[in-house]
Amino acid sequence: MVDQSSTSRILIVDDEPDLRSIYKRFLEIEGYPCRTAGDGEEAMDMLAVEDFSLVISDINMPGMSGIDLLRELGDKYSDVAVLMVSAIDDRKVAVDSLQLGAFSYMIKPVSRNELVINVVNGLRRRFLEIAHRRQSEKLEDLVQRRTRKLLEAKQELVVASEETVLRLAKAAEFRDDETAQHTLRMSHYCRIISYGCGFDANRCELIRLASQLHDVGKIGIPDAILLKPGKLTADEFTLMKEHARFGFRILSDSRARLLQVGAVIARAHHEKFDGSGYPDGLVGEDIAIEARIAAIADVFDALTSKRVYKNALPVTAAIDILREGRGHHFDPGLLDIFLADMDAVNRIREQFQDSGDQAGIKSRMPQ
Repeated sequence: MVDQSSTSRILIVDDEPDLRSIYKRFLEIEGYPCRTAGDGEEAMDMLAVEDFSLVISDINMPGMSGIDLLRELGDKYSDVAVLMVSAIDDRKVAVDSLQLGAFSYMIKPVSRNELVINVVNGLRRRFLEIAHRRQSEKLEDLVQRRTRKLLEAKQELVVASEETVLRLAKAAEFRDDETAQHTLRMSHYCRIISYGCGFDANRCELIRLASQLHDVGKIGIPDAILLKPGKLTADEFTLMKEHARFGFRILSDSRARLLQVGAVIARAHHEKFDGSGYPDGLVGEDIAIEARIAAIADVFDALTSKRVYKNALPVTAAIDILREGRGHHFDPGLLDIFLADMDAVNRIREQFQDSGDQAGIKSRMPQ
């Protein structure tokens, strides 16, 4: 502990001049510079223009009492240590003084040793409290700065997660080039339906992003099947359908919520509401709602997009096909939500138009 006697100025407040002089002499012998005041008002005037580390105050004084002075010090000069002195040994006054922030309570007459010991302890406690408060402020500042960094890192992680989804979706497109914009269009259709379901913005965005992974399992389909220009045999189609399971296996072990939802959609987006879909033959609401949403978006975009093996259907014809599948292929409630907002659907189609005919690799409409 650093010797504080030469740097700690002490203010002695007492209405008895002799006691002020005695306390001052005791403490200056120990190296503490001291000033004195005859009452609380004078003490407050001095504190307004001078710096003191510690105040020694009598309790019973005319005008502002020592207790009143203690309260004022607590409100305006919380860094100043206060020692109270009284001619009366009153337990209640002592307790009140300590509760108001006094460091100690001494009974007159106060010996030199008692005074010095209490001053040393008071200054030490003041030093520790100030150091603790400053350390707490530093820690609070550090926590705030780290919190900001964590929020920035979280935002970067969100961006990285979205980038991961886009890269995985692109990897599937390299194997099966349906169209450069198919994945984006169908994901925005998914958000339209999700919003119509009353989901909050975070969940709608989660489904939009995760739906872009619906066909990632095509990475595992052999080129001889995926790129075959003609009709698939029964055995080939059976293997083709495995892309749903492959996608689930690629994504399902992730701890990230985004990829977990992507895994659900990848596995179940070819399930049909009446149970005739694949790979698990699920019925109705046993199919995850995210997959039921993706099924509508995926089929609609496939119907209305041009492929090397087919022309795009008009939107009205595609709507008729969707309606024929209401309650059979598609969840009727979700389909109604989608069809009720065709203005938004058309805006998305205009925003993400295909850039010309897609030459080369054949893409198969969802079955």
